[in-house]
Amino acid sequence: MSDFVSEQLEVDDNFEAVQGLYLERGWTDGLPVVPPTLERVADMLAATPMQPQDIIGEIPPNWGSATVEKLAVNAVMAGCRPEYFPVIIASVEAICDEAFNLYAIQATTHPCAPLIIVNGPICEELGMHGGSGAFGPGWQPNATIGRALRLVQLNVGGASPGVGDMSTQGAPSKYTYCVAENEEANPWESLSIERGFRSDQNTVTVMAGEPPHNINDHSGSSAEDILTIIAGAISITGANNAYTGGETLLALGPEHAATIAGDGFGKKEIRDWLHRNARIPLERYTEETMIERFLKIPDGPVPMVVDPGLLTIIVLGGPGKHSSWVPTFGGSTHSVTREIRRA
Repeated sequence: MSDFVSEQLEVDDNFEAVQGLYLERGWTDGLPVVPPTLERVADMLAATPMQPQDIIGEIPPNWGSATVEKLAVNAVMAGCRPEYFPVIIASVEAICDEAFNLYAIQATTHPCAPLIIVNGPICEELGMHGGSGAFGPGWQPNATIGRALRLVQLNVGGASPGVGDMSTQGAPSKYTYCVAENEEANPWESLSIERGFRSDQNTVTVMAGEPPHNINDHSGSSAEDILTIIAGAISITGANNAYTGGETLLALGPEHAATIAGDGFGKKEIRDWLHRNARIPLERYTEETMIERFLKIPDGPVPMVVDPGLLTIIVLGGPGKHSSWVPTFGGSTHSVTREIRRA
């Protein structure tokens, strides 16, 4: 046990004592935690070739050092199995990338949270879920990997609600927000392949997203039918992206994706179509709001997809004619993809 460098505490060996200590010190998201005993943390650390004192990054707003050991402690607390640990390390590497702008994401009043999207053979190996109910609940890898990242943000970064995390209303996605793309149902390239990785490589992509907004279309029988509904669903004045731009995520259900692809649409055609057609009518704004947001009265309806290249598209979910849209923190953040490295 000499490799451990963090402070160690002795607590009475009973459930109430452990949970009471963590709640009192603000070390939990409010849900019960798995006690991070030396043995459990050692098992987690054995899943990576990295050393416990290695620093993955600095987590704002307190700029705490995210050592491998601290990540292991929080992964244990979240209920992760050791084989999930490399996914957590890669996720922390991704949110620490300067392009992600973690400081702003941690401290903003906006209800964004890092959404983790996992691609590659590791999804099947770990039992990660991208089918029916992918956003949860019910899937241990998805739930605990996402929760571990939140606990790192809380315990290493100091993002306590109302203190370091100033989100006005918060969001259920701040407990856990992690999915595997449904690559088997994807008629196009997966997200990771689009971003230059091979099909045999495992990746995580993080994006500062709001909770998913459902898009219901049970009657559309063509790409244009479905995309017309999608255009209306994503053209909303209250999203940050409506005036700051930036990336958003369209998570197409497999049935919608199959219909759209069947009409010869690829991802480029989807992006271009929504760029032209997903627009907010000016009558949804007051003149004062338009001046405040755009510094002038726009010449015409406001595009929700200003840059087609900034609309990320994945396939997610199971049977049923539903898709979802994930607005983001806006133009000051960029999604980041990292390869998952294992021992």
